Amino acid sequence: MEWTPDPRELADLELLLSGAFQPLTGFLGHDDLHAVHERGTLSDGTPWPAPVTLHLPEEVSAGDEVSLLDPEGVPLAVLTVSGREPDGLTSGPVRGLGAPEHGPFARLRRTPAEVRAELGGRPALAVTMRGPLDDLTEVIATAKELDAVIVLLPLAYGEAGPGVVRAALRAKEQLPEGTLVVSVPLAPRDEPEIDLELREHVATAYGATEHLAGPEPITLPGPPHRRGLVVFFTGLSGSGKSTIARGLRDALLELGSRTVTYLDGDVVRSLLSKGLTFSRADRDLNIRRIGFVAAEAARHGGLAICAPIAPYAATREEVRELVESVGADFLLVHIATPLEECERRDRKGLYAKARAGLIPEFTGVSDPYEEPDDADLTIDTTGVSVEAAVGQVLGALRSGGWVR
Repeated sequence: MEWTPDPRELADLELLLSGAFQPLTGFLGHDDLHAVHERGTLSDGTPWPAPVTLHLPEEVSAGDEVSLLDPEGVPLAVLTVSGREPDGLTSGPVRGLGAPEHGPFARLRRTPAEVRAELGGRPALAVTMRGPLDDLTEVIATAKELDAVIVLLPLAYGEAGPGVVRAALRAKEQLPEGTLVVSVPLAPRDEPEIDLELREHVATAYGATEHLAGPEPITLPGPPHRRGLVVFFTGLSGSGKSTIARGLRDALLELGSRTVTYLDGDVVRSLLSKGLTFSRADRDLNIRRIGFVAAEAARHGGLAICAPIAPYAATREEVRELVESVGADFLLVHIATPLEECERRDRKGLYAKARAGLIPEFTGVSDPYEEPDDADLTIDTTGVSVEAAVGQVLGALRSGGWVR
């Protein structure tokens, strides 16, 4: 089996393969995670600060070998599955297949062994960075006191990664000759204390005699009307979501204050997802493709409108996380028109065909629709005009500050 991990898992995989996470040689399972949470150690008592996890689909089982790919489909490693939990948590050792090539600033990515070899036993002051170093006084003074080589470790993960690396390169110009810059894709952990412990662990792996943690960046998001936004409609076939989505698109185009990208489910299936079936796996893939395009539009400050059925909660949540990971906002609109009303309309005759057995795995008839419990706006279009429904969505955009 082949599998492409999500960005956080890929970052952890790279650090596992490079040796920066020693003594870890693979992803953690339930027992180790319990020990990490309870005692700050692995299950065998080895000190370790933070979870390093991977989730794989349900067809994976213990003893399987899974080829882990980068986003371009290049094999990075082979995972030998030692355990799998019902929620998809999968543990096991990994074996590298080659140096990772995905991500920016590849020339600055070096293994801890390579850096330690260059240091040649000299003392090293490692500075981990998640943002700019506005004041280099402490760094210079500490390095002088230790007679140490300065090793800047920009933690280049996610959207902020390139900016952090550029900040490290700028800082190097003001630091003593011989300062090293090594890009490290360490994803942040939610708890600051655990994140700091993991940064110290990685710094030690890179040969640090002393570690300084650079200050956390103060990020002030721009006003909502300048941020990217994905308005994601979900609902049964015939619920009215496409009609409302088109009405919203037209209303926004008339206002002229936002760049609008419209991704209708039927249109996407005829182009971006042509050839996919209506199996659960292909439906999920279709929604992921829509989510990817929408996130790319929102990444650059655009407003994307999506109107697929999107029947599965887990896949909708994936899209929300993808959009938010690029610094954009996500608004889930559930068009909650009851099945009976959708079937009464049946403008395309799809329900009649599904009832006759001519369309297998049809949402609401022979395949489930998982109603969202995290919708930002819910509209039942029974007895509601298109103009009124569009007005509700537009009102939500105005009250949220996305449209002025």
